[in-house]
Amino acid sequence: PKEPAGSLSADSIKIKKEVANAFVKRKKRSSPYEWYFEYYKSPMEQMHERCENYPPCDYLSDQVGFALAYNRFFG
Repeated sequence: PKEPAGSLSADSIKIKKEVANAFVKRKKRSSPYEWYFEYYKSPMEQMHERCENYPPCDYLSDQVGFALAYNRFFG
């Protein structure tokens, strides 16, 4: 089947891994502090994720705020 002019197929977008690595570089971490926070989440972030993964808490947090919603379901 013919594609409309200007549209791209998935095959035409692919590039080789070596070519991609030439201009997309992974950011290097400069300190152990940055390594630590990449692997370990803060307690507040863990609480947010717990609330986001529970639909009633997530919905209520949009209405009344995170703190009240979290305390209602988990506090």
